[in-house]
Amino acid sequence: MCGIVGYIGDKDACEILVEGLKRLEYRGYDSAGVALLADSRIDVMKTPGKVARLEKMVSGPRPAKVGIGHTRWATHGEPNTVNAHPHTDCTGKIAIIHNGIIENHSALKTKLISLGHKFRSQTDTEVIAHLIEEFYSRTSNLEVAVRLALKDVDGTFGLVVMSASEPDILVAARRGSPLLIGLGDSENLIASDASALIRHTRDVIYLHDNEIAVISRKNVSLKNLDDEAIEREAEHLTFDLEQIEKGGFDHFMLKEINEQPETVLNAFRGRLIDDEGISKMGGLRDVEDKIANAKRFVILACGTSWHAALVGKYILEQYAKIPVEVDYASEFRYRNPVLLDGDIVWAISQSGETLDTLAALREARGKGAPVYGIVNVVGSTIARETDAGVYIHAGPEIGVASTKAFTSQLAVLNLINLLVARKRKTISLEQGREIVAEMHRLPEKIQKILDQTDQIEAIAEEFKESRNFLYLGRGVNFPVALEGALKLKEISYIHAEGYPAAEMKHGPIALIDENMPAVFIALGDSTYDKILSNIQEVRARKGNVIVIANEADGRLRELAKHIIEIPKTLDILSPILSVIPLQLLSYYMAVKRGCNVDQPRNLAKSVTVE
Repeated sequence: MCGIVGYIGDKDACEILVEGLKRLEYRGYDSAGVALLADSRIDVMKTPGKVARLEKMVSGPRPAKVGIGHTRWATHGEPNTVNAHPHTDCTGKIAIIHNGIIENHSALKTKLISLGHKFRSQTDTEVIAHLIEEFYSRTSNLEVAVRLALKDVDGTFGLVVMSASEPDILVAARRGSPLLIGLGDSENLIASDASALIRHTRDVIYLHDNEIAVISRKNVSLKNLDDEAIEREAEHLTFDLEQIEKGGFDHFMLKEINEQPETVLNAFRGRLIDDEGISKMGGLRDVEDKIANAKRFVILACGTSWHAALVGKYILEQYAKIPVEVDYASEFRYRNPVLLDGDIVWAISQSGETLDTLAALREARGKGAPVYGIVNVVGSTIARETDAGVYIHAGPEIGVASTKAFTSQLAVLNLINLLVARKRKTISLEQGREIVAEMHRLPEKIQKILDQTDQIEAIAEEFKESRNFLYLGRGVNFPVALEGALKLKEISYIHAEGYPAAEMKHGPIALIDENMPAVFIALGDSTYDKILSNIQEVRARKGNVIVIANEADGRLRELAKHIIEIPKTLDILSPILSVIPLQLLSYYMAVKRGCNVDQPRNLAKSVTVE
């Protein structure tokens, strides 16, 4: 959510900023802008809408070698030109871009107005610009002014500030919203996401919470907000620019769906010990026994990651015989949760920056619980703040609607389940070997599903005008029904609900008629006969039935017009396969309805505000 790019060097700053903002478009935004510093003045250009519109505004050669750029996702104030970033102070000599929310902005604004400051926007960000101006008038030092201003700020921020009075530096700071500095040759960059930097450098420094950076062309210095110097080594980015290009696909989402044979393989590559029927994960090596001896797991997540956590609950309780509680991270810290000795808390987040999840894990740590992470982005805040953890190795996920990260999270949860179950001896060596062998077969089975997209596209064509959908599953595939419904809502804007199939008769069945398609996940598991009865209930009320089923399932052919077949696998691994047709169905529905698949309205890729 929101995107930040800053540049200081000897090249065309405007060109670099716009290119960086384009690479951040996937995060979701509603306006864009740049501030360029040249000849001791700051020029601000901003607009509601897409970066392409901004690019037309700033076209042509510009002398600036220093600048900041931003894509905004509206929180305070509607998306328009005035509220777009960057924001400036009264003098126009200080410009700021900011991700996050300033919780005490109203009180600060009232105080600043009393001191004579005049505001132009409805945003909380403009408050920081004027607050910095106030301190700069007393100190004549931008670094000090930013540091003193932020001591008065409550809330979250990732921000970059520049001043026409000090044209040779950018000042950046973070609390709760990611920032990393890209180190170049006589140039340095700063961004909220590595994708905006990767074309220019692979050497980066991640800012931590309550840190401030002063960035010049040839130097970067770090301090905390108490003015204490910090030394930190640069890290080297390993992903390629090609990984964040579309690679011939029409949309990033379709590309990422099709990458799943490889990304699921990457999630367990080198982590399975075939002969021993167990897994090993370097990030958990030092805490394996602690995990195996835990009395309870508490899993914190939001959105798609929460659905993955629910699948984890089913498999861990069934195989590892350990109680599992799954919590919305956004609710966890507000209900005074009870954590006991022997509890282990897991935080799941694709970006590793989800603010609700980060706040929840901090709450858990404050209560003395060990917290482990399952994240995708290397070096992310959750990866750094957890005691141990596992990377899912899905690579950059650009589409706002998560796909490959979900299946990679499921693969990692199965690795953890395998480790704990074998350590606790709740499954045998033979069972462990069977799970390992079947995990190795998953990539080719995923590819087999991807090879039948024509059938799924035809179903999307038939139902593209539907206004409501019902998704139904049981057992370990109930969370998959939730995920399928979420995907349809996110990118096609069709109202959809996911339910345990047995709950249909407790209310949702009232909605069933010929205009209500119902998607069932009906695999050959212990709930199979029950879900067949649920399908018959829908048919009896003239509902249209779409079924995700195992191959060669003859009984279903009499009950459903539309059957999408997937290869058979072990029950605990089946969500990795059953979700893929639902991802494709949502994708094709959105395309046929003319929706913006990769950047659905009102959504952001990394949710860094509460």
